Amino acid sequence: MDDHVIVFDTTLRDGEQAPGFNMNLEEKVRMAAQLERLQVDVIEAGFPIASEGDFMAVREVARQTRTSIVAGLCRTRRNDIDRAWEALQHAQKPRIHTFIATSDIHLKYKLRKSKAEALKEAVRAVKYAKSLCDDVEFSAEDATRSDLEFLYEILAAVIDAGANVLNIPDTVGYALPWEFGELIEKLHENVPGIENAILSVHCHDDLGHSVSNSISAIAKGARQVECTINGIGERAGNAALEEIVMTMRTRPNAFNCDTKIKAEELFPTSQLLSKITGVAVQPNKSIVGDNAFAHEAGIHQDGVLKNALTYEIMTPESVGVHGNKMVLGKHSGRNALNDRLNQLGLHVGKNDLQKIYEEFTKLADAQKNVTNAEIVSIAKNNMTCQRANGAAKATEPELSEAGIS
Repeated sequence: MDDHVIVFDTTLRDGEQAPGFNMNLEEKVRMAAQLERLQVDVIEAGFPIASEGDFMAVREVARQTRTSIVAGLCRTRRNDIDRAWEALQHAQKPRIHTFIATSDIHLKYKLRKSKAEALKEAVRAVKYAKSLCDDVEFSAEDATRSDLEFLYEILAAVIDAGANVLNIPDTVGYALPWEFGELIEKLHENVPGIENAILSVHCHDDLGHSVSNSISAIAKGARQVECTINGIGERAGNAALEEIVMTMRTRPNAFNCDTKIKAEELFPTSQLLSKITGVAVQPNKSIVGDNAFAHEAGIHQDGVLKNALTYEIMTPESVGVHGNKMVLGKHSGRNALNDRLNQLGLHVGKNDLQKIYEEFTKLADAQKNVTNAEIVSIAKNNMTCQRANGAAKATEPELSEAGIS
């Protein structure tokens, strides 16, 4: 089995559909350029028929992208496919991505179609898309709530029609990780011709399992994963690209495969998305959150100062973060405080450190943050000897400019 997992980034399509994350043409182009620097394999640039703005954005991303495949989403309607191809045709590597719902609840209440009608429409759409573009992906919307026998049937039919990528979406985030892994196994075992297609997954986070479901699918043989930067997307969002990539990179012995993502670009990509959308990442977000490499508890700080591996399973630099962060607060210990004092040019003896630490903890109990200026002030008032070279006179702005906060 191929050891390369294709990363299909849908930040510009599914991610942008989330309330508050709308991007204009210029912003989509900027974001796509950064996704190329991140080395994603596929950029899903939008839903061309959705609006004139979306069409123009997909067209411009397609024109400017050089190394990544550019995909456009479309329903199984002929005019959707035509509009997608019109936007994609100038791409170096275009892909038409067409979909139809396959679950009973979607067929009955949304599409009002029978299974036979949905199958016929899917085959017709894939054949037509294939006549325009060599690279065609088919998605069975709401696959995890679909009748298995029908799912086998429609996937086999679209393979025969020319689809080279089959996407299995957990559209409403309903699946549990072990169930989703079992589904991928069953598809490999029961869909004729599946060896001729790439099996893809697209997981939502309604129950908080999107990344776990994606990882389970990869472990069972899925070789394309659809995800977004910062996990943005409809409702509770999509599987977070950075979490999937670093799970595989940090636990290589658990997988016989990897992505080609340039992990050092993960944090810069996350930051750019936040800047463009105006929506900050929550501080405790794994990999790219402000606290991902921050330590406040004294026991943790002491361990990290002695050897970062005690509490960090990846280096900050490996994802593009410039070092870890020791947050000094009421939970901090003497070693962390002494390390900060050293950074500030204050080298104190054991007795002075104890006095400084006692005053520091009093202040830390009274307020959320203790600034470098306040630490300097406490130290100056409790040191037996002033530090050399007049460094104790440094001001807060000077310390901030030195990169210490």
